[in-house]
Amino acid sequence: MSLDGVVESPGEWGFSRYFNDELRKGIADGIAQADAVLLGRRTYLEFAQTWPRQGSEVLMADFLNNSPKYVVSSTLETLEWNNSRLVTGDLAEELAELKAQPGKNILVPGSPSLVLSLLLDGLLDELSLNICPVVVGSGKRLFEGVTDPLRLQLVDSTTLSNGVIGVTYRLEVSDGPK
Repeated sequence: MSLDGVVESPGEWGFSRYFNDELRKGIADGIAQADAVLLGRRTYLEFAQTWPRQGSEVLMADFLNNSPKYVVSSTLETLEWNNSRLVTGDLAEELAELKAQPGKNILVPGSPSLVLSLLLDGLLDELSLNICPVVVGSGKRLFEGVTDPLRLQLVDSTTLSNGVIGVTYRLEVSDGPK
């Protein structure tokens, strides 16, 4: 994500420039704590075209190709990527069922619209972001359309040598209006 919150931009703003060994390690550490993936429709379609063709030497390839994938969509009817299951019902119920199963965390890579929806509905346990030291100016912002404050508690932060700041937050539980 850019410093000004852009997660998707019409132009290439150079995220790959910041992709160094430290960032790879942080991503690998996050993957090691998960054993399932939750994706929105657009991210699923993009990933399903790319990741099955990646070799195991590519970071995340084995994890994404072999893990159970739960795809949130009201328009998709079939999923071709192995280990993929369509989530079409009540997302809160389905997510509660998934969380109740034994295992590790459920990772939501990309899928900014889904992440925001989960966050606004109180369904996201943690929000981990890698904030790159660049201001893009225009593009889709992660928190686009948020009208009420979302109070977050910092769980962890790391500054990488390339200027990227990795942060993890939990949604602050409110005791009512203040």
